[in-house]
Amino acid sequence: MADRRAVLAPGRGYDTRGPLFVYLGEALRRLGFEVHEVTWQRLDQLRPEAASGFVAEQLTPVLDDGVDLLVGKSLGSFAAPLAADRGIRAVWLTPLLTDPAVHDPLGRATAPFLLAGGTADTLWNGEVARRLTPHVVEVADADHSMMVPGPLARSAEVLGRVCTAVEEFAAG
Repeated sequence: MADRRAVLAPGRGYDTRGPLFVYLGEALRRLGFEVHEVTWQRLDQLRPEAASGFVAEQLTPVLDDGVDLLVGKSLGSFAAPLAADRGIRAVWLTPLLTDPAVHDPLGRATAPFLLAGGTADTLWNGEVARRLTPHVVEVADADHSMMVPGPLARSAEVLGRVCTAVEEFAAG
């Protein structure tokens, strides 16, 4: 039985069946985490201006069951206030660093967190990321899905790099 619990909060168009989550989920299981994968309910009704409330409403009951690590991607990064308020260690994949509803709570977080994003993602800001935490994986030319141009093997290398960083962060 796992002695730690990780919650995976997906993006709007990138659910927990996407490669980042599949590999990170496996990595976390190998580290002894029970992994809870969130599926957003009523996603078709989400209005952009209501994203924070939408995420909080659906994640609060999941987090109330206890969590040792929260992994959120894109839309899931709107859980930053919950992680900050509860002192939860977190991994934010392609967080929406251009949105104050995400970067402001990260600025007041007391638990360590890792940020991973790419320079070709318009919602990523590497300078802000490095100001917020020493745990940053920034990938040149990676888009919002952490894919890079060129042969697909390059994107697989990015996946490996992000997974390794998360494994090291989660083990520490």
